[in-house]
Amino acid sequence: MTWIEALILGLIQGLTEFLPVSSSGHLELGKHLLGVAPGKSLAFTVVVHGATVLSTIIVFRKDLAVLFRGLTEFRWNESWKFAALILLSMIPVLVVGLFFADYVESFFDGNIRFVGFMLLITAMLLTFTYLKKSNDRPVGFADSFIIGLAQAVAVLPGISRSGATISTGLMLGNKRELVAKFSFLMVLIPILGANLLDLLKGETTETGGVPALSMIIGFVAAFVSGLFACKWMISLVQKGRLIYFAIYCFIVGAVAIVLSF
Repeated sequence: MTWIEALILGLIQGLTEFLPVSSSGHLELGKHLLGVAPGKSLAFTVVVHGATVLSTIIVFRKDLAVLFRGLTEFRWNESWKFAALILLSMIPVLVVGLFFADYVESFFDGNIRFVGFMLLITAMLLTFTYLKKSNDRPVGFADSFIIGLAQAVAVLPGISRSGATISTGLMLGNKRELVAKFSFLMVLIPILGANLLDLLKGETTETGGVPALSMIIGFVAAFVSGLFACKWMISLVQKGRLIYFAIYCFIVGAVAIVLSF
């Protein structure tokens, strides 16, 4: 992988991790268009995902500081409730990771036709949220688990994680700002846990031929673009403008399906 390819893939990861267009799907499409083989190594994927996790922490640093201060009180309060909601939302994706990891990985084989169809599903989800106008409920425990189910489905390339979780929350009637923050924070522990598990297994020790410079450039590109995309996405959710991404996902999905033949 050249540094130019790493830069492009890093930008794709940073932007699409937060925008509701599927980072995994776009990475598959990007590799296909650049002629980059999917490869056996997870090193580059871990690096760029780590970059977007860091950008999430930076954007929500004040919320996280308040959360951790509340947790130190060791009594039931809003911080402990939020932590419980996050843990509950993790159960579905944890089940998928423990029992269906190999099955899910089989979809990451450069099959852009499959990615195209999944992008069409993402487009439909985003369209549904546009049609639902009233959103004023806080995220409850039942909401948290249902949003977690959406996150578990979004492990498939082409299903946007942020799109699926935010769309689900909005369709449940949750407040726009709250569901956006919940969507971005609920993914921190699963991503960090998955990356740590890969490191413990030794699966990321081999770079798969990716030079160190390309790794660094990919990380920086994903981090900077992730900062921009995260802040922008919060604003878009508050303004209810996800319909534009529904149109985008429909177009890209249709093009991917056509190109696959």
